[in-house]
Amino acid sequence: MNKPVNKLSKDDTLVDPFNRHITYLRLSVTDRCDLRCTYCMSEKMTFLNKKEVLTFEEMYRLCSEFIKVGIKKIRITGGEPLVRKGIMDLFEMLKPHLSNDLDELTLTTNGTQLHKYASQLSTNGVKRINVSLDTLDPIKFKKITRIGNLEDVLLGIKAAKDANLKIKINCVVLKNINDDEIDEFINWCIKNHLDLTFIETMPMGDIGNENRLDHFLPLHELKKNISSKFELEDTSFSSGGPAKYSKIRGSFIKLGFITPLSHNFCSSCNRIRIDATGVLHQCLGQSNSLDFRKILRSPGCTDTDLVENIKLAIKHKPERHSFAYDLSNEHIEGMMNRHMSLTGG
Repeated sequence: MNKPVNKLSKDDTLVDPFNRHITYLRLSVTDRCDLRCTYCMSEKMTFLNKKEVLTFEEMYRLCSEFIKVGIKKIRITGGEPLVRKGIMDLFEMLKPHLSNDLDELTLTTNGTQLHKYASQLSTNGVKRINVSLDTLDPIKFKKITRIGNLEDVLLGIKAAKDANLKIKINCVVLKNINDDEIDEFINWCIKNHLDLTFIETMPMGDIGNENRLDHFLPLHELKKNISSKFELEDTSFSSGGPAKYSKIRGSFIKLGFITPLSHNFCSSCNRIRIDATGVLHQCLGQSNSLDFRKILRSPGCTDTDLVENIKLAIKHKPERHSFAYDLSNEHIEGMMNRHMSLTGG
């Protein structure tokens, strides 16, 4: 069993050029997914070869060095992380850090495989998870995911609740697709004691014939509409991510809004991302990156080499992303060619 390494002094914590403390690492373990959501990827995708993807041992080593220099929260993402063979091995490897300098180990999943792994996730120290779900209509679910079955996700959510995992639903709001069932979605989450976060769709990757502009809905419009039907009260609660939360009077759930386009949250950004190939992306909406696979696989790579390169990468973290939708001129700015399934959201 791998043992956690000792953390460096507080002087070695990660602070970027804009005095933001970087404490949150999102690690993509695969670019593969068992769904083909229309806003995320093309129907026919070409995925990475196995040798291009970091091994679990490489991921563990890299995570350990990030924890040394101040990372407090690690979220495992994909693609769909639970489709990677042996994925529980990585959770088991990282679990001992939770007894030392790591505050939280969690994941984001589409829920299709959750019924198989919910109990093991809990055993390995995961306390809460995010489940991506954009509709409660089986027909609409098939349309959005192209190949998915809603019942698989609902079964997974039940298994996660049975395993005492705290669940937050992430819903990408799609104009003229799922914006007509927002009230139903909120009431379903209230009934099932599930927190709920709405997210604006972002310009990441080639999605074939789909047009993101046709389905982009600014969340301030959505929140205004929700406020006319539910009594909302803004709260200072933070989960360590970008969502701004409200309480719904008469319920115990939290309602979140992630607005990367209509109202970016870059000033408080505390996160970095490593994709499945080991490339560190300082920002989801910029091209700044550093290839840690090359570093990890170079002869004689030491822990000191990794720490120095981690610090170097943070020194080049940009101030903000460049995503923007110009609805009047039907124009997208800041479009990124890499798919969200590779970067991990």
